[in-house]
Amino acid sequence: MTQRLLVAGGAGFIGSHIVDAALAAGLAVEVLDDLSTGRRANVPAGVTLHHVDVRTPEARRIVKEGRYDLLSVQAAQVDVRISVRDPHRDLDINVMGLANLLEGAASGGVRRVVWASSGGVLYGDASVVPTPEGASKRPVSPYGVSKLAGEHLLRVLASLRGFQSVALRYANVYGPRQDPHGEAGVCSIFAGKLMAGEGITVFGTGRQTRDYVFVRDVARANLLALTAATAPALDDPDASAFNIGTGVETSVLDLAARFGKALGTAPQVTLAPARAGELDRSALDATKAATQLGWKPTVTLDDGIKALVDSLRTEVR
Repeated sequence: MTQRLLVAGGAGFIGSHIVDAALAAGLAVEVLDDLSTGRRANVPAGVTLHHVDVRTPEARRIVKEGRYDLLSVQAAQVDVRISVRDPHRDLDINVMGLANLLEGAASGGVRRVVWASSGGVLYGDASVVPTPEGASKRPVSPYGVSKLAGEHLLRVLASLRGFQSVALRYANVYGPRQDPHGEAGVCSIFAGKLMAGEGITVFGTGRQTRDYVFVRDVARANLLALTAATAPALDDPDASAFNIGTGVETSVLDLAARFGKALGTAPQVTLAPARAGELDRSALDATKAATQLGWKPTVTLDDGIKALVDSLRTEVR
Protein backbone atom coordinates (compact mmCIF):
# COMPACT_ATOMS: atom_id res chain seq x y z
CA MET A 1 0.00 0.00 0.00
CA THR A 2 1.36 3.43 -0.95
CA GLN A 3 2.45 5.51 2.01
CA ARG A 4 0.98 8.99 2.34
CA LEU A 5 3.30 11.87 3.26
CA LEU A 6 2.52 15.47 4.19
CA VAL A 7 5.41 17.93 3.88
CA ALA A 8 4.86 21.08 5.97
CA GLY A 9 6.91 23.77 4.27
CA GLY A 10 6.92 21.71 1.09
CA ALA A 11 6.82 24.77 -1.19
CA GLY A 12 10.05 26.05 0.30
CA PHE A 13 13.70 25.53 -0.49
CA ILE A 14 14.44 22.26 1.32
CA GLY A 15 10.86 21.03 1.54
CA SER A 16 10.30 21.12 -2.21
CA HIS A 17 13.33 18.89 -2.78
CA ILE A 18 11.95 16.44 -0.20
CA VAL A 19 8.68 16.42 -2.16
CA ASP A 20 10.60 15.60 -5.35
CA ALA A 21 12.55 12.78 -3.66
CA ALA A 22 9.42 11.31 -2.09
CA LEU A 23 7.50 11.35 -5.38
CA ALA A 24 10.41 9.65 -7.12
CA ALA A 25 10.34 6.96 -4.41
CA GLY A 26 6.64 6.29 -5.05
CA LEU A 27 5.10 8.00 -2.02
CA ALA A 28 1.78 9.86 -2.27
CA VAL A 29 2.65 13.43 -1.28
CA GLU A 30 0.74 16.53 -0.23
CA VAL A 31 2.12 19.93 0.80
CA LEU A 32 1.14 22.35 3.55
CA ASP A 33 2.67 25.83 3.22
CA ASP A 34 1.59 29.42 3.90
CA LEU A 35 3.78 30.61 0.97
CA SER A 36 5.38 33.30 3.13
CA THR A 37 8.77 32.20 1.83
CA GLY A 38 7.83 29.18 -0.27
CA ARG A 39 6.71 29.39 -3.88
CA ARG A 40 3.70 27.76 -5.48
CA ALA A 41 5.89 27.09 -8.54
CA ASN A 42 8.01 24.73 -6.38
CA VAL A 43 5.02 22.38 -5.91
CA PRO A 44 4.86 19.80 -8.72
CA ALA A 45 1.74 19.58 -10.86
CA GLY A 46 -0.80 17.19 -9.40
CA VAL A 47 0.41 17.59 -5.81
CA THR A 48 -2.23 19.04 -3.46
CA LEU A 49 -1.15 22.30 -1.78
CA HIS A 50 -2.84 23.29 1.46
CA HIS A 51 -2.24 27.06 1.71
CA VAL A 52 -2.23 27.26 5.51
CA ASP A 53 -0.08 28.59 8.36
CA VAL A 54 1.31 25.80 10.58
CA ARG A 55 0.08 27.61 13.73
CA THR A 56 -3.61 27.56 12.81
CA PRO A 57 -6.41 25.18 13.83
CA GLU A 58 -6.89 24.50 10.11
CA ALA A 59 -3.34 23.13 9.83
CA ARG A 60 -3.94 20.84 12.80
CA ARG A 61 -7.22 19.65 11.26
CA ILE A 62 -5.56 18.86 7.92
CA VAL A 63 -2.90 16.72 9.61
CA LYS A 64 -5.54 15.00 11.75
CA GLU A 65 -7.95 14.20 8.94
CA GLY A 66 -5.57 13.64 6.02
CA ARG A 67 -4.91 9.91 6.67
CA TYR A 68 -1.16 10.50 6.44
CA ASP A 69 1.34 7.81 7.39
CA LEU A 70 4.29 10.20 7.50
CA LEU A 71 4.81 13.87 8.34
CA SER A 72 7.85 15.96 7.39
CA VAL A 73 8.03 19.32 9.18
CA GLN A 74 10.32 21.74 7.32
CA ALA A 75 8.27 24.89 7.92
CA ALA A 76 10.24 27.29 10.13
CA GLN A 77 11.59 30.76 10.72
CA VAL A 78 15.25 30.15 9.79
CA ASP A 79 17.03 33.50 9.99
CA VAL A 80 19.26 33.94 13.05
CA ARG A 81 19.08 37.74 12.74
CA ILE A 82 15.29 37.76 12.77
CA SER A 83 15.31 35.54 15.84
CA VAL A 84 17.60 38.00 17.64
CA ARG A 85 15.33 40.93 16.74
CA ASP A 86 12.05 39.12 17.41
CA PRO A 87 12.45 36.00 19.58
CA HIS A 88 8.70 35.75 20.19
CA ARG A 89 8.00 35.28 16.48
CA ASP A 90 10.79 32.71 16.23
CA LEU A 91 9.44 30.61 19.10
CA ASP A 92 5.85 31.01 17.92
CA ILE A 93 6.57 29.53 14.51
CA ASN A 94 9.29 27.02 15.36
CA VAL A 95 7.91 25.64 18.64
CA MET A 96 4.19 26.44 18.82
CA GLY A 97 3.74 25.68 15.12
CA LEU A 98 5.48 22.34 15.61
CA ALA A 99 3.31 21.55 18.66
CA ASN A 100 0.19 22.32 16.64
CA LEU A 101 1.16 19.91 13.85
CA LEU A 102 2.21 17.19 16.29
CA GLU A 103 -1.16 17.29 18.04
CA GLY A 104 -2.81 16.80 14.66
CA ALA A 105 -0.42 13.97 13.86
CA ALA A 106 -1.14 12.21 17.15
CA SER A 107 -4.92 12.42 16.63
CA GLY A 108 -4.69 11.42 12.98
CA GLY A 109 -2.62 8.27 13.35
CA VAL A 110 0.58 9.55 11.71
CA ARG A 111 3.20 6.83 12.21
CA ARG A 112 6.44 8.84 11.94
CA VAL A 113 7.42 12.51 12.07
CA VAL A 114 10.72 13.87 10.76
CA TRP A 115 11.59 17.40 11.82
CA ALA A 116 14.17 19.85 10.50
CA SER A 117 16.48 20.78 13.37
CA SER A 118 19.80 22.61 13.01
CA GLY A 119 23.29 21.42 13.88
CA GLY A 120 25.34 24.59 14.02
CA VAL A 121 22.97 26.70 16.11
CA LEU A 122 22.21 23.81 18.47
CA TYR A 123 25.81 23.16 19.49
CA GLY A 124 26.94 26.79 19.50
CA ASP A 125 30.70 27.33 19.46
CA ALA A 126 31.54 23.68 20.06
CA SER A 127 34.77 22.47 21.63
CA VAL A 128 34.97 19.58 19.13
CA VAL A 129 34.69 20.22 15.38
CA PRO A 130 33.35 18.31 13.46
CA THR A 131 30.76 18.03 16.22
CA PRO A 132 28.97 14.75 17.12
CA GLU A 133 25.36 14.49 18.28
CA GLY A 134 26.32 13.94 21.93
CA ALA A 135 28.15 17.27 22.24
CA SER A 136 26.93 19.91 24.69
CA LYS A 137 24.01 22.01 23.48
CA ARG A 138 24.95 25.69 23.80
CA PRO A 139 22.77 27.77 21.46
CA VAL A 140 23.77 31.42 21.21
CA SER A 141 20.61 32.73 19.50
CA PRO A 142 16.85 32.43 20.04
CA TYR A 143 16.76 30.43 16.80
CA GLY A 144 19.08 27.85 18.36
CA VAL A 145 16.92 27.79 21.49
CA SER A 146 13.81 27.18 19.37
CA LYS A 147 15.44 24.22 17.65
CA LEU A 148 16.61 22.69 20.93
CA ALA A 149 13.16 23.17 22.49
CA GLY A 150 11.54 21.71 19.38
CA GLU A 151 13.67 18.57 19.58
CA HIS A 152 12.64 17.97 23.19
CA LEU A 153 8.99 18.66 22.36
CA LEU A 154 9.09 16.25 19.41
CA ARG A 155 10.67 13.47 21.47
CA VAL A 156 8.35 13.89 24.47
CA LEU A 157 5.14 14.07 22.45
CA ALA A 158 6.23 11.07 20.39
CA SER A 159 6.66 9.09 23.59
CA LEU A 160 3.37 10.31 25.09
CA ARG A 161 1.25 10.04 21.95
CA GLY A 162 2.72 6.88 20.41
CA PHE A 163 4.26 8.01 17.12
CA GLN A 164 7.90 7.69 15.99
CA SER A 165 10.13 10.72 15.62
CA VAL A 166 13.42 11.74 14.06
CA ALA A 167 15.18 15.12 14.25
CA LEU A 168 17.67 15.92 11.48
CA ARG A 169 20.29 18.46 12.53
CA TYR A 170 21.22 20.21 9.30
CA ALA A 171 24.49 21.91 8.54
CA ASN A 172 24.30 24.93 6.17
CA VAL A 173 22.07 23.74 3.35
CA TYR A 174 22.48 25.28 -0.11
CA GLY A 175 21.44 24.60 -3.69
CA PRO A 176 18.79 25.30 -6.34
CA ARG A 177 15.60 27.12 -5.21
CA GLN A 178 17.37 28.92 -2.39
CA ASP A 179 16.31 32.57 -2.49
CA PRO A 180 19.20 34.84 -3.62
CA HIS A 181 17.30 37.92 -2.41
CA GLY A 182 16.51 36.74 1.12
CA GLU A 183 18.30 37.45 4.39
CA ALA A 184 19.36 33.83 4.96
CA GLY A 185 21.37 31.52 2.72
CA VAL A 186 24.85 32.89 2.13
CA CYS A 187 25.49 30.71 -0.93
CA SER A 188 22.51 31.95 -2.91
CA ILE A 189 23.14 35.53 -1.76
CA PHE A 190 26.76 35.42 -2.93
CA ALA A 191 25.73 33.89 -6.25
CA GLY A 192 22.99 36.46 -6.81
CA LYS A 193 25.24 39.41 -6.00
CA LEU A 194 28.10 38.25 -8.21
CA MET A 195 25.79 37.42 -11.11
CA ALA A 196 24.39 40.94 -10.87
CA GLY A 197 27.91 42.39 -11.03
CA GLU A 198 27.74 43.58 -7.41
CA GLY A 199 30.21 43.28 -4.56
CA ILE A 200 29.50 41.13 -1.52
CA THR A 201 29.51 41.97 2.16
CA VAL A 202 31.14 39.62 4.64
CA PHE A 203 30.30 40.09 8.31
CA GLY A 204 33.15 39.61 10.75
CA THR A 205 36.64 38.56 9.69
CA GLY A 206 35.49 36.17 6.95
CA ARG A 207 37.56 33.43 8.57
CA GLN A 208 34.53 31.97 10.35
CA THR A 209 33.69 28.51 9.00
CA ARG A 210 30.56 26.60 8.09
CA ASP A 211 29.71 23.11 6.83
CA TYR A 212 27.91 23.39 3.47
CA VAL A 213 25.70 20.44 2.49
CA PHE A 214 23.85 20.20 -0.82
CA VAL A 215 20.06 20.30 -0.71
CA ARG A 216 19.47 17.10 -2.70
CA ASP A 217 21.71 15.21 -0.28
CA VAL A 218 19.58 16.65 2.55
CA ALA A 219 16.37 15.55 0.80
CA ARG A 220 17.77 12.03 0.51
CA ALA A 221 18.54 12.03 4.25
CA ASN A 222 14.94 12.99 4.95
CA LEU A 223 13.59 10.21 2.78
CA LEU A 224 15.80 7.67 4.57
CA ALA A 225 14.70 8.99 7.97
CA LEU A 226 11.03 8.80 6.95
CA THR A 227 11.22 5.25 5.64
CA ALA A 228 13.91 3.55 7.78
CA ALA A 229 12.73 0.14 8.97
CA THR A 230 13.68 0.78 12.60
CA ALA A 231 12.81 3.93 14.52
CA PRO A 232 15.37 5.38 16.95
CA ALA A 233 14.80 5.01 20.71
CA LEU A 234 13.16 7.90 22.54
CA ASP A 235 14.86 7.55 25.93
CA ASP A 236 17.82 9.75 24.96
CA PRO A 237 17.36 13.13 23.17
CA ASP A 238 20.37 12.41 20.96
CA ALA A 239 19.28 8.86 20.08
CA SER A 240 16.54 10.09 17.76
CA ALA A 241 18.65 12.89 16.22
CA PHE A 242 21.09 12.77 13.33
CA ASN A 243 23.63 15.29 12.07
CA ILE A 244 23.32 15.92 8.32
CA GLY A 245 26.49 17.57 7.07
CA THR A 246 29.81 16.95 5.34
CA GLY A 247 32.17 17.44 8.28
CA VAL A 248 34.20 19.88 6.15
CA GLU A 249 34.84 23.44 7.31
CA THR A 250 34.85 26.19 4.67
CA SER A 251 35.55 29.81 5.55
CA VAL A 252 33.29 32.57 4.27
CA LEU A 253 36.16 34.12 2.31
CA ASP A 254 36.97 30.75 0.72
CA LEU A 255 33.30 30.36 -0.17
CA ALA A 256 33.31 33.76 -1.88
CA ALA A 257 36.41 32.79 -3.85
CA ARG A 258 34.80 29.54 -4.98
CA PHE A 259 31.74 31.39 -6.27
CA GLY A 260 34.01 33.85 -8.02
CA LYS A 261 35.82 31.00 -9.73
CA ALA A 262 32.54 29.38 -10.80
CA LEU A 263 31.37 32.68 -12.29
CA GLY A 264 34.71 33.74 -13.75
CA THR A 265 34.99 36.90 -11.67
CA ALA A 266 37.03 38.29 -8.80
CA PRO A 267 34.64 39.03 -5.93
CA GLN A 268 34.83 42.54 -4.46
CA VAL A 269 34.53 41.79 -0.74
CA THR A 270 33.65 44.39 1.90
CA LEU A 271 34.08 43.46 5.55
CA ALA A 272 31.42 44.58 8.04
CA PRO A 273 31.07 44.18 11.82
CA ALA A 274 30.18 40.71 13.05
CA ARG A 275 26.50 40.10 13.79
CA ALA A 276 25.02 38.99 17.10
CA GLY A 277 24.29 35.29 17.43
CA GLU A 278 26.77 34.15 14.76
CA LEU A 279 29.28 31.33 15.33
CA ASP A 280 33.04 31.27 14.71
CA ARG A 281 33.29 27.61 13.63
CA SER A 282 30.78 24.96 12.67
CA ALA A 283 30.95 21.53 11.03
CA LEU A 284 29.01 18.36 11.80
CA ASP A 285 30.15 14.78 12.32
CA ALA A 286 27.59 12.71 10.38
CA THR A 287 29.05 9.28 11.19
CA LYS A 288 25.85 8.25 12.96
CA ALA A 289 23.72 9.03 9.89
CA ALA A 290 26.07 6.88 7.83
CA THR A 291 25.92 3.88 10.15
CA GLN A 292 22.23 4.00 11.14
CA LEU A 293 20.51 5.58 8.12
CA GLY A 294 22.93 4.63 5.38
CA TRP A 295 23.37 8.30 4.44
CA LYS A 296 26.50 10.06 3.24
CA PRO A 297 26.86 13.33 1.31
CA THR A 298 27.63 12.75 -2.36
CA VAL A 299 27.89 16.27 -3.84
CA THR A 300 31.12 18.23 -3.46
CA LEU A 301 30.98 21.93 -2.66
CA ASP A 302 32.30 22.96 -6.07
CA ASP A 303 29.80 20.72 -7.89
CA GLY A 304 27.00 22.04 -5.70
CA ILE A 305 28.02 25.64 -6.40
CA LYS A 306 27.90 24.92 -10.12
CA ALA A 307 24.41 23.43 -9.79
CA LEU A 308 23.21 26.48 -7.83
CA VAL A 309 24.70 28.92 -10.34
CA ASP A 310 23.23 26.99 -13.28
CA SER A 311 19.78 27.04 -11.68
CA LEU A 312 19.94 30.79 -11.07
CA ARG A 313 21.00 31.39 -14.66
CA THR A 314 17.99 29.40 -15.83
CA GLU A 315 15.66 31.47 -13.64
CA VAL A 316 17.10 34.70 -15.06
CA ARG A 317 16.26 33.57 -18.56
